[in-house]
Amino acid sequence: MTFNYDVPGDDFTRAGEASGDLKKKLKKLGFPSSVIRRVSIALYEGEINMVIHANGGHITADVNTDEINLTLADVGPGIPDIEKAMQDGYSTASDQVRNLGFGAGMGLPNMKRNSDEISIETELGVGTTVRMKILNQ
Repeated sequence: MTFNYDVPGDDFTRAGEASGDLKKKLKKLGFPSSVIRRVSIALYEGEINMVIHANGGHITADVNTDEINLTLADVGPGIPDIEKAMQDGYSTASDQVRNLGFGAGMGLPNMKRNSDEISIETELGVGTTVRMKILNQ
C-alpha cells in the first residue's frame, strides 16, 4: 500500500499533516504502537526539515506487513555537510525559525534513531532525498 503526501514549504501550521495521517492509517491497519511511534517521529522530523530548509517536498510511504519505507524528496538547497547535519544540536535554521521553537538540530539525528535504515542523497542546489526503513517488529 502506498501513500503520497505533498509538504508545503514555509507553512509551519501544516507541518505534521503527513505524519499525523500516516499514524492514523497505521493504527487502522493494526501496526504495533511502538512501530507507529517510530514512524511518526521520523516522518514528522522529515516534514519539519522540508518546511524549514527546502521549501517543502514530497513524501512517499510504502507500507508492507514487514516494514514501512519512507521516501522524502525535496528540491531545496541540499545539505553541504551530511556528517555535521547528523550531529545532535547542529542546525542551520534561521533565528526566525528558532524563535518559532524549531531548528534545534535534532531532525536528522531523530530520523536516524527512529529508523532501522536511513540513506541520504543530496546535491547542492538540486535537492535532497532521504530514505528510511522502519521494520515491523
